Amino acid sequence: MYEPPEPADGARVLVDRLWPRGLSKEEAQLTEWCKDAAPSSELRRWYRHERERFEVFAERYREELAQETAQRAPERLRGTPKRGR
Repeated sequence: MYEPPEPADGARVLVDRLWPRGLSKEEAQLTEWCKDAAPSSELRRWYRHERERFEVFAERYREELAQETAQRAPERLRGTPKRGR
């Protein structure tokens, strides 16, 4: 997200619930912001990037991805036009 967009980038998709600090939506030039496919804020806070929690994090994240709102995210991405890479 922090690298400037280039014409060869193709579709730019952000899969995160948090918007990157210091970056405007105009600067990002996103095709899609796919929040629903990202881990919940609660799960991210619990995980805290602690390696010993990864297995449980992955399991809980898969459970979140099974939720209806997360299931709609890939449908939106399939509709994203393919440009470049």
